[in-house]
Amino acid sequence: MLRDKRGGASTNADILLETRQAYVGVRRGAYRMNRDHSSKQPRPIPHLRWWIGALLFASTVINYIDRQTLSLLAPYLKQDFHWTNTDYANLVIAFRVAYSIGQTLCGRLMDRIGTRRGLTLSVLWYSLVSILTPLARGFFSFAAFRFLLGAGESANWPGATKAVSEWFPKRERGLATALFDSGSSIGGAVAPFLVLTVYYRWGWRPSFVLPGLLGFAWLVAWRRVYSTPHEHLRISEPERQMILADVHGPDVKASRPKPGWAALLKLPQTWGTISAKGLTDPVWFFVTDWFFIYLVAKSIPLKSSLVAIWVPFIASDLGNFFGGAASGYLIKRGWSLGAARKALVVFGGFGVLLLIPTVFTFKLWAIVVLFAVATFSYAAFSTIANVLPADLFTSESVASVSGMSGTGAGIGTIIAFLLIGHFSDARQAAAAHSFDPIVIVAGMVPFVAMILVLLLVRNTRATEEGLVRRI
Repeated sequence: MLRDKRGGASTNADILLETRQAYVGVRRGAYRMNRDHSSKQPRPIPHLRWWIGALLFASTVINYIDRQTLSLLAPYLKQDFHWTNTDYANLVIAFRVAYSIGQTLCGRLMDRIGTRRGLTLSVLWYSLVSILTPLARGFFSFAAFRFLLGAGESANWPGATKAVSEWFPKRERGLATALFDSGSSIGGAVAPFLVLTVYYRWGWRPSFVLPGLLGFAWLVAWRRVYSTPHEHLRISEPERQMILADVHGPDVKASRPKPGWAALLKLPQTWGTISAKGLTDPVWFFVTDWFFIYLVAKSIPLKSSLVAIWVPFIASDLGNFFGGAASGYLIKRGWSLGAARKALVVFGGFGVLLLIPTVFTFKLWAIVVLFAVATFSYAAFSTIANVLPADLFTSESVASVSGMSGTGAGIGTIIAFLLIGHFSDARQAAAAHSFDPIVIVAGMVPFVAMILVLLLVRNTRATEEGLVRRI
């Protein structure tokens, strides 16, 4: 028999009263805990997805500052280490080979471990490599560090594309992609001021350390800010619902398969995505790395073209945002996603053809204008090429397909550079016309990419099976 505190027997009424008091106490404690918890909930950040986009932009800027460091210091390092032009070319190829292979491997890894962890490992990797590069003592150690840097940096585009697919509805993916992709031009423009300033004051070793420190600063912000929309504590409920309603729309099946590389490569949409990037990026790298040499071949003094050289790069930045904004506008006007994206692909394919008329003129202003329109058109096409994986594939495959397209672009660029070097040397007797066949081909290749995208990027049986999204 139960006894009360006074030693007497407890009645049923006493037991019932004590039980009720305990229940009320538990309810009051739970209420206080919930009230305290709700009072400690962080306030939502308005338009959080665009803050995520800004972080992806910053990552791309740092990525390009890091990779530009060697090219900016090459004239000085060649003297210090007695490198030939062939030595320097091999250092660049070491980076490019690792970068090309790494995009496919890192894309698959990103789909397996997630965007937050994947980009964390990527930036941590290449920041450490950058900081350790001053330990290099000669050609082979520099080549090893450049190879490792290329492997680490290769995850940036697959990871950023996957993040865009997780955080942005389809009408905004183009603009979000343009935002992070524009970081490449901004990073390339900022790098000379940062890297050379440090070099002239402290030497080449701190110049390599600087991008690594920027990478670690970015990691702090990334780890604090990034989570998926359904897990994030600082996202407003309307924004969460808007994003998730689009990402998990009616065309996305709840129990969808997770295809491997072999299954993805059987899809025409995958090859359309690879073609879009693999046949356009080499043209861009031709412009960035050979434009000066092309002007010299046409007997145009570099001193008179220093200001003009910026025009195609500024045009490219504008083209990035034009491509993203224009396709988003067309979607808002009622165009289907596929029609809106392909309209910009057609615009880009025809626009890059304007490289071809430059072979008929020796006037700097005409060449610069034609290159500017061509790079503007290329950038609009490139924005769509970068956003296609997010448009076409579910979250489990976005980074994998983005990585494949990046590998295709890397291989295409390596082949293009080998051919450009060979044919430009072989045609030196043609003097001012030595680059004519190269420029004509560069103008036509994106047109071929346009045709392949129009043919391959479409709704198929794989769309009904949930392997790809409806476009």
